[in-house]
Amino acid sequence: MCRCILRLCVLSKEEKRLRRIFGWVFLLSSVSFFLAACANLKESKPLFPVREYERMIVGRLDAEYVGTDNCVAKCHKHDGITDDFRRSVHGEQIKPETRLPLVNCESCHGPGSLAIENLPDNPEENDRLNKKCDTTTFLDIMNLPPQAQSLICLKCHSAASIPALAHWNASAHALNDVSCFDCHKLHQGPQQKVSHREMAEMCYGCHPEVKAENQLFSHHALLEKKIACVDCHEVHGSTQEHLLRGITPKDTCTRCHMEKQGPFVFEHGDVTENCANCHTPHGSVNNNLLSASMPFLCLQCHAGHMINYPQNSIGEYRTGATELKKLFTNRCTDCHSQVHGTDIPAPALTGPGTLRQ
Repeated sequence: MCRCILRLCVLSKEEKRLRRIFGWVFLLSSVSFFLAACANLKESKPLFPVREYERMIVGRLDAEYVGTDNCVAKCHKHDGITDDFRRSVHGEQIKPETRLPLVNCESCHGPGSLAIENLPDNPEENDRLNKKCDTTTFLDIMNLPPQAQSLICLKCHSAASIPALAHWNASAHALNDVSCFDCHKLHQGPQQKVSHREMAEMCYGCHPEVKAENQLFSHHALLEKKIACVDCHEVHGSTQEHLLRGITPKDTCTRCHMEKQGPFVFEHGDVTENCANCHTPHGSVNNNLLSASMPFLCLQCHAGHMINYPQNSIGEYRTGATELKKLFTNRCTDCHSQVHGTDIPAPALTGPGTLRQ
């Protein structure tokens, strides 16, 4: 009897030891899996305080501001930048007749005295000697961190003057190292805003999956140039998911689809929650941007809904297949046409078919 009790005690201790070992193995496996998953995430980059970025765009402290006229006369007379800049929005603001010297070359590139100090005063002599300004004394804008690049623009284009920029620093674009220069070309063309006709192709450069969806059978009219990305997305920052313009996805969609807004007496729950429950916004192989074809889309939520026909009224279909045949060869909207909501109650169905809910 004592020997049996002792054996049970030994087994109990062995079980505890095995459980302890198993627990450590499970813990180490979980930690290893977590670390491996983290290794596949995007490598984090240090975010400096704004003060650090401001120091990066100050420019050379031993240089002096010489004005746009001196920069243009000695360097950029024949390379096209002068004409392009003067036709731009920024160039329009520094013309003498405007009396609004708000911005010039050195506003972005930093003081330029060191860059032109070794150039001849005579532009013709400069052309003959083929001398160029020392660009190394300017801000190396293209090699600055994206946050510092954008800060150059934000010195003038602040949230106080442009409310749309209030959320820029916390936007998905800024946090993914997108700067103003990635979208706006400052020396090209009179308008430095991105035109609606060119916007889609520019956005496709970073969002190829959206471009692929826009090629599908059912899509929003981006390719036809009837709408633009900014009609739905606030590209400079938003407090909403996916940079949407509306407070909710439905608010964004009903900016154009106002007839779907409601409120209705008889609401469709998914519609009031999120249009994307049924629709894929950028493109789909199904009609009306539906994420799945009917009735399969509806059956994802309404699994218990089907049409009952008396089995003896269809002849040979006596195995229950009648219900599937009738259901899958029709669309739910043949009867439920107002799927986004309606103020009219549904009439009672007549005939051999009944709607089971």
